[in-house]
Amino acid sequence: MPTIALTVNEIEYVVEIPTDMPLLWVLRDVIGLTGTKYSCGIGECGACTVLAEGEPQRSCIKPISDFEGVAITTIEGLSPDGGHPLQKAWIEIGVSECGFCQPGQLMTAAALLERNPNPNTEEIIRAMNGNLCRCGSYNRIQQAIQHVIQGGD
Repeated sequence: MPTIALTVNEIEYVVEIPTDMPLLWVLRDVIGLTGTKYSCGIGECGACTVLAEGEPQRSCIKPISDFEGVAITTIEGLSPDGGHPLQKAWIEIGVSECGFCQPGQLMTAAALLERNPNPNTEEIIRAMNGNLCRCGSYNRIQQAIQHVIQGGD
């Protein structure tokens, strides 16, 4: 079986797996990071979003071979203690209902704010548009992002 070297949340991993295995399953089943969620399995809902070199990627559809030598950040790596401004805002605004989609929502929001620290409402909506939430917490997600932009903790 091929050996692939990965950097996930600034930790180096060497795994022996098929090169076509989706990144999601490597993260969850091989490395043991279960914060990234499986939902649709076709890259449409965004629950499995991680950052690859700071860019949001749907981990359920991308083979692990696409990530060799790429810095990957999962929800666990955003802030191990929950102290990232977005994580704090999510709690303060009360974004989550069921919470299932929230790791992907947070990672997409983090990428947005990294690229553009002061997006307007339209830019927030456009960036978050591909992440689905069954509970419909879209307005609270937008409020939490705006809370961070405005300097809230």
